[in-house]
Amino acid sequence: MKIASWNVNSVKARLPILLNYLEKTKIDVLCLQELKCIDENFPREEVEALGYHVETHGQKTYNGVAILSRHEMTDVMRRLPGDDADEQARYIEATIKGVRIASIYLPNGNPVGTEKFPYKLGWMERLYNRSQELLESEMPVVLAGDYNIIPQDEDCYDPRAWEGDALTQPESRAAFRKILNDGYADAYRTFTPDVNYTYWDYQRGAWQKDNGIRIDHLLLSPQAMDQLIDVGIDKEPRGMEKPSDHTPIWVKFPSK
Repeated sequence: MKIASWNVNSVKARLPILLNYLEKTKIDVLCLQELKCIDENFPREEVEALGYHVETHGQKTYNGVAILSRHEMTDVMRRLPGDDADEQARYIEATIKGVRIASIYLPNGNPVGTEKFPYKLGWMERLYNRSQELLESEMPVVLAGDYNIIPQDEDCYDPRAWEGDALTQPESRAAFRKILNDGYADAYRTFTPDVNYTYWDYQRGAWQKDNGIRIDHLLLSPQAMDQLIDVGIDKEPRGMEKPSDHTPIWVKFPSK
């Protein structure tokens, strides 16, 4: 089973690229972020026509997450627990073939010095709490998404260019490491020493120069890591016409 994560940066704007990716890869599960549409406006018919089940948690103009699966989804949960007043659509979770999978769009947190940065850190604390609850289930767990965290300097083409950014703040990185230290593994970093990116800005020829950063991550529980066969980043969608600034990252498990 192959599970991918992809910030599509507007599902309507990237629909041809999304459908091409689904049809070409026939990936089992695709976690999407930054849909930028309400549930009713998600292109469900087009995706379902390719053989996928669809679960969404949308929001007008901003945010929005979804899980697309070639297999049945059960126990779908929308919203990250811990703050009933938080109306931002950034989290959805479901069980697929015995694996608990979440699609996550973590807050950016910029500018640092505004209320956005404490919101990011508070959201990460809630994510940590949920990650620990999921460990107690002893199921394989995949926390997939755009974390808006550059974990280490080597995950960035030019660390100096990102000094002072919320993505590299010591508090942000510490919150990310806390999840790893207490039971999860960064699948890409654990599986391969390669330096590779998942995001390239639209400005200054970043894609052409490979001036990227790695902010899309797949965090796996021990039960999921035990089954891990392969990890990869599919760069082809980023090079297509009118692409998202992110590209898919995936993990592969044995077929069931």
